[in-house]
Amino acid sequence: MKRFAGVGFLALWLPLTAQTASPQAAASPDSSTTSPFQISISLNLVVLPTTVRDKKGGFATDLREQDFEVFEDSVRQSIRLFRHEDIPVTAGLVVDHSGSMQKKLRDVLAAANAFVKFSNPADQMFVVNFNERVTLGLPPAMAFSDNADELEAAIQRAPATGETALYDALDVALERLKSGNREKKVLIVISDGGDNASIIDLHRILLKAAQSDVMVYTIGIFEPNDPDQNPGVLKKLANETGGEAFFPAQFGEVEGICENIAREIRHQYTLGYVSTNSRPGGRRTIRVVAHAPGKDLVVRTRTSYIAEGDTPTAKEIAR
Repeated sequence: MKRFAGVGFLALWLPLTAQTASPQAAASPDSSTTSPFQISISLNLVVLPTTVRDKKGGFATDLREQDFEVFEDSVRQSIRLFRHEDIPVTAGLVVDHSGSMQKKLRDVLAAANAFVKFSNPADQMFVVNFNERVTLGLPPAMAFSDNADELEAAIQRAPATGETALYDALDVALERLKSGNREKKVLIVISDGGDNASIIDLHRILLKAAQSDVMVYTIGIFEPNDPDQNPGVLKKLANETGGEAFFPAQFGEVEGICENIAREIRHQYTLGYVSTNSRPGGRRTIRVVAHAPGKDLVVRTRTSYIAEGDTPTAKEIAR
């Protein structure tokens, strides 16, 4: 079966009498140690972390697999994976340190602390700082941390000065996520969205995000008349990946936003399906619907992915 970009490869071990499967790392079974009452099935899954809220904004936490419908390019897909658990994530904090951020870093530090405080204790986190240069905040010997003091020090390690290389920073962060071993991957991007110093362009970053399974949450903090602001880029990154874009009226609101993001990640459903479209390449649109008697539900997940195959056109990437 053709493997798709942005798709998780999972080996599902399940008893012959089981009704659900628990995803584990892909491996070849050893017949000398495997129980005769188990089988191994390898599936190429499109994996969708999915947030469901009611009309009041609360999390809908009691849904079952049969309450969901998944469509790819308007064709209904069979759900092969369904989970609703507090799954640890690999999370990157991508923090703008350009000159315009100097007065805002105190609020950013408080926000980072809130994200760590309300996240799963088993999360692994890292920091990418950027102005016109991109640097990893944690010491070289420390790939990840779940310690608020270490992450705060990582953010403070870079000065707030110079220009903005947002796209270069996202490229570094997306690569860093690959070394994490948690099932879910998340980026929290705090910036004005402007870019005036990157070598990499936006199309390449959007392609990389569309081919990954990362969720990107963006927080745009800028003055009303800031000439460098680019909220459209922040919205595009979030919508592309199933995250959300936030634009607080006051810098002090960033702390509460990061707390809410951490809570949301811990209340998500995970859906997976094997695409019925066997053609290689191209962008595939995704729509997920949830039903519950007497409830109006709002579902958010990634809206598309790019299937592995021919290189997509610039139009497909920008769509």
